[in-house]
Amino acid sequence: MLASAREERERRFKLALRAGIPLILIFSLLFYTSFSKDGFAKLTLDISILMAGLVFITIYFIYFLLELDVKETLLDRTTEGFNQEAFIKKLQQYQPKTIALVSINNLTTINDNYGISATNDLLHTLISKLNHHTQRYGTENSWIGRNFGAEFLIAADNNSQDIQEILQKFINETTTINTIEVDYRFAVISNFGNDPEKTIAQLRDQIKVQEFKKEDSKPLAQDASELSQLETSILEALNNKTFNFYYRPLLNIKSQEIDSYEISVKLRTSLGKEILPRDYLPVINRLGLGRTYDHIILANTVQTALLTDNNISFSFNLSPFSLRDRDFLEASFDLIEEKNIDASRLIFEIYERKTHHDLSKYLKTLSKIRARGIRICIDNFGSSNSSMEYLRHFKFDIVQFDRDFVSRINDKNSLSILKSLIQMSQDLGIISVAKWVDKEHQKEILKEIGIDYMQGFGIARQLTEQQLIEKYN
Repeated sequence: MLASAREERERRFKLALRAGIPLILIFSLLFYTSFSKDGFAKLTLDISILMAGLVFITIYFIYFLLELDVKETLLDRTTEGFNQEAFIKKLQQYQPKTIALVSINNLTTINDNYGISATNDLLHTLISKLNHHTQRYGTENSWIGRNFGAEFLIAADNNSQDIQEILQKFINETTTINTIEVDYRFAVISNFGNDPEKTIAQLRDQIKVQEFKKEDSKPLAQDASELSQLETSILEALNNKTFNFYYRPLLNIKSQEIDSYEISVKLRTSLGKEILPRDYLPVINRLGLGRTYDHIILANTVQTALLTDNNISFSFNLSPFSLRDRDFLEASFDLIEEKNIDASRLIFEIYERKTHHDLSKYLKTLSKIRARGIRICIDNFGSSNSSMEYLRHFKFDIVQFDRDFVSRINDKNSLSILKSLIQMSQDLGIISVAKWVDKEHQKEILKEIGIDYMQGFGIARQLTEQQLIEKYN
C-alpha cells in the first residue's frame, strides 16, 4: 500500500475515533442510568462484551461513512463543480439537449507564472462566474462539472445555438479573472445519444480542430450523431486506405525549376467526399492510430517516388510521436531499404508546439534518421518557441516558415524578422522555404531577401497523384 493511502486511512480512523468519543460517553451515561441499581452497575462479562461491541460498531460505522463520503462525493474539490464521474452519471440519467466543453488554453502558462494557489483560485472563480452567467441568460436545467485540468463541462436543455451564443458572450466578457488573462476554447454538441464519454471525447476533438483554424474563426455547434458518422467514415477510409494525395510544387529559386513537392492528404469517404486533416487527425490520434496513418503515408510516398524521376523529392508531415516510436522507425527503414529508393528524396516534416521533455534522446533519434540519408524539415518555423530551441541543438536540412510571415510580408516588423531568419538559415547551411505564396509582390520580396524555395498558388497549382505520375514517369 502507498504511504499516502496508509496515512489517509489513519487520518480517517482518527476522525472516526474523535467523532465516536461523544457517542461512547452517551452510551456510558445511558448504561449508568438504565442498568445501575442501588449504586454503580456491576461490570459483568456480558456487560463488558456489550460495551466493547458498542464502541467497535460506533467507530467502524463512522469510519465507513467517511470512506463512503470520499468515494461517492459529487464535487470536484478545487472548483466545487461536479466531478467527471458524477457529471457523466447525470448525463446518463437526465439526457440533456446540449453539452459544451470550455477549456483554458493557457493553463500551463498561468500555473508557471502565478503558482498553484492562484491557479486553483482562478478555476474556482471561473466555474462560479460561468454558473452565474449561464443562469443569468436563461439556461434550463443546467449544471457544470470539471472534466480534468482546465476543462469544464456544461449540460443544459437549451438548443446548441443558444448555448454557443451564451458561451461566446461569456468569453468576450470574461477575458480576465483575478487580474489574470485567460485564453479560452470551447465546443458545443447536441443529440449526443447514450455514450457520454464518447461525446466528451468528440468535444475534445472539436477543441483540437480549432487549433488548425484561424484565430478569429468561431467554433460551430456540432451534432453528435454527425460526428459519430464522421468518425465511422474516418475509420473506414483508414482501414480501406482510401486516401487522396495532392502534390504542391516547390520552386527552386536558383534553378527556376520545380524539383520538390509537398504532399497534402485528405481521406475519401465511401460516397467520394473528402475529409480534411483538421477534422480527421484529432480522431485518429485519440484512437491511437497515428502510427498506422503515418506508415500508410510513407508507403504511398515511397511507391510514388519509384514511379517518378529520380531528381524529384517529396516532403510530408509525420507525427513526432511516430518518429519517437522504435517499431515505426524500424519498419520505415526496412521499407525504404526493401524498395531500394534514394532516401535523400524523402523529407520528413516535423512540427512541435512544445520542446520534448527528453530532448537529447529525441535528437539522437533525429540523427539516426538523417544517418539513413533521409532529410528532415522543421515545419511552421517561427510559430512557437520550440522551433528555435530545436534549431539550437540540431541542424535541420530544411526550414519551412510559418505562413504568417508570407501573409504579413508587407508589415515591416514581420519582414524584418523573416529577413533575419533567412540570413540565419543561410549561415547554417539550411534550405529555406516560404509557403502560401499567392501574389506577385510576395514572390518579388521573397526573392530579394534570399529565400531558397517558394510554394503556393502564385507558383503553380497542386497536382493529383495521377497527374504527377503522368508528368514525371
